[in-house]
Amino acid sequence: MLSTSLDENIRQLEDTFHDCGDLVKRKIPIGQHKDIWIYVAYIDMLINRETLESHVLNPLMVFVWETPPKPEDLQTDLLHTLTDCGFTTADVRESGDPAQLYNAILSGDTVFFVDGAASAIIISTRGWPSRGVSATDTEVTVQGAKDAFTESLRMNTMLIRRRIKDTKLKVKQLRIGSRTQTDVALMYLEDVVRPAVLEETLRRVKSIDIDGILDSGYIAQMIAENKISPFPQAQITERPDKASAAVLEGRIVITADNSPFVVIVPATLNTFMQAAEDYYQGWQIMSFIRLMRYAAGILSACLPGLYIAIAVYHPSMIPALLIYKMAGARQSVPFPTTLEILIMDLAFELLREAGLRLPGPLSGAIGIVGGLIVGQAAVEAGLVSPIAVIIVALTGICGFAIPHFSLVSGLRLSKYFILICSAVLGLLGFWASVLLVLSHLVSLRSFGFPYLFPMTAGEVNHYSDWKDTLFRAPLSAMKKRPIFANPAEDVRMHEAKKG
Repeated sequence: MLSTSLDENIRQLEDTFHDCGDLVKRKIPIGQHKDIWIYVAYIDMLINRETLESHVLNPLMVFVWETPPKPEDLQTDLLHTLTDCGFTTADVRESGDPAQLYNAILSGDTVFFVDGAASAIIISTRGWPSRGVSATDTEVTVQGAKDAFTESLRMNTMLIRRRIKDTKLKVKQLRIGSRTQTDVALMYLEDVVRPAVLEETLRRVKSIDIDGILDSGYIAQMIAENKISPFPQAQITERPDKASAAVLEGRIVITADNSPFVVIVPATLNTFMQAAEDYYQGWQIMSFIRLMRYAAGILSACLPGLYIAIAVYHPSMIPALLIYKMAGARQSVPFPTTLEILIMDLAFELLREAGLRLPGPLSGAIGIVGGLIVGQAAVEAGLVSPIAVIIVALTGICGFAIPHFSLVSGLRLSKYFILICSAVLGLLGFWASVLLVLSHLVSLRSFGFPYLFPMTAGEVNHYSDWKDTLFRAPLSAMKKRPIFANPAEDVRMHEAKKG
């Protein structure tokens, strides 16, 4: 606890923040009372100077007692008087816990130590430089909102609150990380969320014991049930409209300070195939695109392995004219088919990573150089066959068609597992590896929900979720919320009143 001696509190503060050159501290008198002092402390550039000077320091400089207290009561009444009417800002509170006070300073608040008081005043003056709301980078859509989350926790909660104007929308704030003390907020609709899911989410988030949370990706990994699986069990998005839609479905959005991405739980394979744009256009074209995404996901994982299994072990399955062309193209290739596909695929992965790490204008150039010049040169040099380039390129294109990059990562790793099994055992290895991947997906659960729902256990929700799976039904037909919502609030669209 704090001491009633201002000098002792100052000494303790300065010892704690020893060698912290960005700590600003000053001892100032209150108004005309030159014998009464307070000590102000804050971190430079973490506070809003205009708020501090206009609403905090200026009122203190001209502070006058409405009813001058007796000298013996001056020290006792000073703290409460300043808290009640000494500042022109609303967010003012008291605390006598040094750890809480120091954490407030590190979070961008200003702390005032008052002479003769065993408590200090915390004033919210947060105002560090931050990036404004910008357009989305990773989840671009033709139609729909263009704004994206930022690195500010309060800005992110505002972007969701702006879309859902409901008092049932709750923001439960926690702090995670023994050293970073990162602010984390859980957003959900109180009456729509399942209580068991909310309790489990809170338990997992609170159980995170780590020194620092630098991005929401830390949280997504640490709250997963199966931490070995390459497939994501929590959805990550930078789009406020997608996060708001998830909240309306009864899911929970987890936002972390300093991260422009939020985590959505629970998540199933079906939710990773859904894009925000799916609900902004007609159901006919979006159903067709949704079906193409599922086909692209299957091809991105299975196409190289299937090609190797057929070309190496079962060439009789290929039409005669095509097999003659393939054999002619491979005459000068010095590598076996499996090694040829593996080399080309790894080269494609390197080009993908190089394009991601380079600045914007150069990333397009590396894609053109890698895709056209290097590929064509490899074919002309006889190092790879044209069919191998086509297979690898088609596999990569299919991966780009999936809306969520985290799911693509799981499919990329599954692709190599299927490829190796197909190279060893042919079609037997191909089908065995595909069944093993499917078995793994069936075994996964996200906060109690089957990962392949509603393809499995769809009858639990009377097959209602099938309306938004392989195909997207008209909005007027999707009257119920998905399985994630509280059964008592599963209706989101009521019949129009007649007359």
